[in-house]
Amino acid sequence: MTQATANIDSSASQEDIHVICIQWGTAYPAEDINRLYSMVARNTTLPLKFHLFSNESLPALNPEILQHPEPGVELPQAKGNLNYRKTVGLCTPDIAGLQGKRVFFFDLDVVITNNLDALFTYPQDDQFYIINDWNTKGDHVGQATCYSFIVGSLSYIKEDFESNQQAVIARYGTATQQYLSAKVIERFGAMQFWPDAWFRSFKYHCLAPLFVRRFVTPKKPPEETMVLAFHGNPNIQDAIVGVWQSPGSAKQESAWKRFYKKFRAAEWIADYWK
Repeated sequence: MTQATANIDSSASQEDIHVICIQWGTAYPAEDINRLYSMVARNTTLPLKFHLFSNESLPALNPEILQHPEPGVELPQAKGNLNYRKTVGLCTPDIAGLQGKRVFFFDLDVVITNNLDALFTYPQDDQFYIINDWNTKGDHVGQATCYSFIVGSLSYIKEDFESNQQAVIARYGTATQQYLSAKVIERFGAMQFWPDAWFRSFKYHCLAPLFVRRFVTPKKPPEETMVLAFHGNPNIQDAIVGVWQSPGSAKQESAWKRFYKKFRAAEWIADYWK
């Protein structure tokens, strides 16, 4: 390899877009991880490195996906509060050897509906970027379906949590995105949000109003939307077939819940989720 070639390769490496995701246990199989990789890869023209954090053996994983062990979090005082494993674990100072590099985190329960190049080139500084939470008034809580940060810049959050677990959990319970948001504001002074139009919630923006949703097919998100989030229920698979399941679905539900959980199939989701 010539010196000129080496310099070109080094420069190209620095320009890679690093996308990260986490698989805890077996809730999301390799097929779902492969789908997220495929959606991201075909919706960017930029050089992509896709990183998965998982301790599972995944022989069906796409070979283009770089698998790393789950980032460790000390939880001896927080049994049953595993929500913090993802949020705090990603604050490890040098996850996957990416210290000092910007990464873009995506939950596995998203559907990519448009080109992501503008999102990947949007941050112009060392700030933390996140979705402005659709269910919270004000600009103080981020929706953690997708966020971006410089690896190492959030290490203080991991240190805080591991030193003050009981106090953190007493204040925030399992509301990890509220904790993350509060710590970001504490350090950076304010939250930096992605443009609202880029992110939409299936539950909030696609389902028809309560009294007609069983008669009207959920609408596609606006053309400028890049990411459609499926936080909570219904999940992606259920939305495609028009089923709203929840952890308590096996139990007797109120008549009101049985009413508002009826909606028509959104088969169009399958055109993106592949």
